[in-house]
Amino acid sequence: MIAKLPLDSARWRDFRGVKVEEMQVLLEQLASAAATGGGEAWRRTWTDLSGRLMDDGVVADGAYAALPYLVEAAAVLPPGQTVGFWVDLGFMVTADYRPSVPADLEAGFGAALRLAERASVRSLLAAPAPGPVCAQLALSGLALAGHPLGEVLSQFPEHQEGGLLLSCPACESDTEFPDFFADPIRPPLDAPLLPAPSPAREEGHPWGEAAAVLREDALGDGSEPYLQVARDVAVKGVSPETPGQAVLCLVAGLVAVRGTPQRAAGELARRLMSLTGHFRCWDCERTWTIADGLAESPDGALSPPTPTRAWTDSDASTAGAESAAAGGTSRTAVRFRQEHNVVVAADGTPWGRITAFSDSVPGSAGGVDALAVVFRPGRPTLVAGAGDKGVVCVWDVTDGRLVHDPLPGHPDAVRSMTTLLLPDGRALVASGGDSGTIAVWNPLTGRPVREPAGDWPGGVTAMCAAVVPDGRTLLVTTTPRGSVRVWEPGSGECVGRLNPYGSPIRSVTAVPISADHTQIVAADTAGRVHVWDPAVDDPWDRGAAVPLNVRALADADHRVAAVEAVPTPDRTLLATADGLGAVMLWDPATGAPVGDGLPSSTGTVGPPLLAAATAHCGRTVLVTGTRHDHRLRVWEPQAGDVQHIILDVSLTCLATAGAELIVGHDRGVLRLPLMRQ
Repeated sequence: MIAKLPLDSARWRDFRGVKVEEMQVLLEQLASAAATGGGEAWRRTWTDLSGRLMDDGVVADGAYAALPYLVEAAAVLPPGQTVGFWVDLGFMVTADYRPSVPADLEAGFGAALRLAERASVRSLLAAPAPGPVCAQLALSGLALAGHPLGEVLSQFPEHQEGGLLLSCPACESDTEFPDFFADPIRPPLDAPLLPAPSPAREEGHPWGEAAAVLREDALGDGSEPYLQVARDVAVKGVSPETPGQAVLCLVAGLVAVRGTPQRAAGELARRLMSLTGHFRCWDCERTWTIADGLAESPDGALSPPTPTRAWTDSDASTAGAESAAAGGTSRTAVRFRQEHNVVVAADGTPWGRITAFSDSVPGSAGGVDALAVVFRPGRPTLVAGAGDKGVVCVWDVTDGRLVHDPLPGHPDAVRSMTTLLLPDGRALVASGGDSGTIAVWNPLTGRPVREPAGDWPGGVTAMCAAVVPDGRTLLVTTTPRGSVRVWEPGSGECVGRLNPYGSPIRSVTAVPISADHTQIVAADTAGRVHVWDPAVDDPWDRGAAVPLNVRALADADHRVAAVEAVPTPDRTLLATADGLGAVMLWDPATGAPVGDGLPSSTGTVGPPLLAAATAHCGRTVLVTGTRHDHRLRVWEPQAGDVQHIILDVSLTCLATAGAELIVGHDRGVLRLPLMRQ
């Protein structure tokens, strides 16, 4: 008999556009499919309806009233036909934004989850399915059982080929391991153990049948200890208190025996087994099981953490250990966190005060993706910034106030900026947009020297200023399609082209080799470094440019993603950074590496950010971070000291103004001292 929906219930009056008649149609289609043993009409209706029950990770309020009816109707279908339905349901019960179950629906919804768990396990055991689908269905069953590992369903990588992002249960810092599944970090050596006595479900749980299908050869040689753990979990039934590592054994075993094709499913299962290992949080230095890091709320699944102490100046550090392993000279690594408008260490020792730059016109600045610092001897230093809104803001670095109204004009988002110091003493700011527009501004008056113009495919992704021996200051711009052009900033005339190989460029900087001559250094998307002399007309002519030592780059396995000029008391060096956080220094006169460099940082992966300056004390300081991350490393190359700073903003770009660090982020701009105060 088909269940009739409560037409008089207020819960059905506003159901995100889902009419009670549509629900009744779906229930009738499910009943028809159950009676005939097949039928596809209900799938199309369910696809449309489920998109309204959960829209972009947000579960509709009425879902709790609807799902019990749907679960009851779907549970009687042949189990091989409902795999997608139970996976969809798993996504709903683990969605990021789901309202609390109303008190009067708790009993019915809870009963529906128990029925759904049983039906999802039946579907998992009914017929072979592609390995990733088996994994998703198993995780859905965990979610319906209330186990914390079910939370990873929405982020579970289908092919397990990418990196792995783990969240520390203690401090909530994210640690990312690139290519984890291709080269697992600390793969497990021993099968996890269940606690004694291990938790057991009451009679009638649905997982018992899974124990019988776990063959001894399911995971290959040496897998029997893992499979025994999987069988123990299946016999006792998955409960929220079951250790996450043990539950992963069950998931991996089921993928191996039920997934197709068998070879691919076996490989996926072995990769899943690597998740039963451990990881160490880069921030609080505590050790956790990977299962703990996967689950958003792993209560009851935690392994005993490794004791840790607060960081102090005299502590040894992972950064110090990393540098020592690389032959470095790092002596200390102190960690600091942002607390309101101050950065402090774990022991309360301050780093310095943060100044947030103002936004006199609400919403005019927003997120800032590019910065340029205008330094004028004897006059206030200015900072220009711009982002998605296409307007350029100019602030006084001293107090963070806007010096005039924001400068509109770009029809697109601004992705690059640079300062042009002209021979007559004027300072201009250039900006490049997403659609290829280039503008030049007078930062003092706020007036455009050259209106935004141009249409370069792919946008202007990077720019810098070049000084040539004839006294001119030129603008160099790059695009992701490999176009590198040299412009006369006032007239907008293209006076040269670089990059004869046409490599797509992601980062560019100008490195002075004399008082009146700079060379241009760029990193392409393949990790190679190019060096050009803008003073020569022929792009194939190296002129004064000296390429970096290719052997040194290869020996360090350094795939460069960002470049930056680094001033020192006696010369300017070149810094290169890769996507894992490693930084190397180079002598532009010889192309040879200088010193030991900054080693990669655990948990650091992604587009790097670099900024460098000479502090008031005369020491060279280099700051590195990762775009969209919250962490900075402040490195003194000569001493080898490294300071770690965690901010409450998502980083987008960096710049320096004297002894101040300027941070562009997802909500604006802030300033903090380069050196600890």
